[in-house]
Amino acid sequence: MKLFDLSKLADTEGGEYVLGSKDLHIQTCYLIYSRLQGGEDRRLIKPGESHDEILCAVDGPLLMHTSRGEITLPPGHAVHVQENESFFLSNPLARPVVYVVAGGRREHQAT
Repeated sequence: MKLFDLSKLADTEGGEYVLGSKDLHIQTCYLIYSRLQGGEDRRLIKPGESHDEILCAVDGPLLMHTSRGEITLPPGHAVHVQENESFFLSNPLARPVVYVVAGGRREHQAT
């Protein structure tokens, strides 16, 4: 078992760190730890091809700009984002807000 200080790693990478294949040596899952600065606007959320993601607001609300309008994601709430979905994320607060994204590959369905 290996521990990762994601907050410190994010600081060294400009506010976002992807814990994935380079650290875990696997291709099936990843975790993104990210910090949106106060008032930061329009960060793209878009899973890769054949991937799903779960976005979770950790310590503050996030504003999701979707094709269906704006949706506020309160702290402690999560949303499932499928491979064909995308939207922009903003921080409505004056202070930084942390969120995490857990993602993984979709299994191919037998036909």
